[in-house]
Amino acid sequence: MTLQPLLQASPVIQVHAAAALAALLLGALQFGLRRGGGRHRWMGRLWVGLMAVVALSSFGISGLRQLGPFSWIHLLSLFTLAALVRGVLHARRGEIAAHRWTMIGLYLGALAVTGLFTLLPGRIMGRVVFG
Repeated sequence: MTLQPLLQASPVIQVHAAAALAALLLGALQFGLRRGGGRHRWMGRLWVGLMAVVALSSFGISGLRQLGPFSWIHLLSLFTLAALVRGVLHARRGEIAAHRWTMIGLYLGALAVTGLFTLLPGRIMGRVVFG
């Protein structure tokens, strides 16, 4: 394992990776804590902010060009931003089950599963983890 590929990447990729790793860790921690209290809300706001940084920073990454500077992954970023808004609105409206499933879906789909794709050979995080 070496951080060199990430340290040599552009600043937007570094921000994107740092926010994604922080969101991954914070989200995992959030699953283990009591829900609904002040700590849950504070950590949830931080997690939503990190996820927004991950999604927005993806638009500055154009390694996979399929439609101009964009690729299919940018559709996931748009979906993520919309789902973050929907998840927060669910919580504010007291629709707790919908909030829970929206946020779990985002964590698993937009963060964990897509994060696994970054470990593929030739990708920066793949080189970080596997050399």
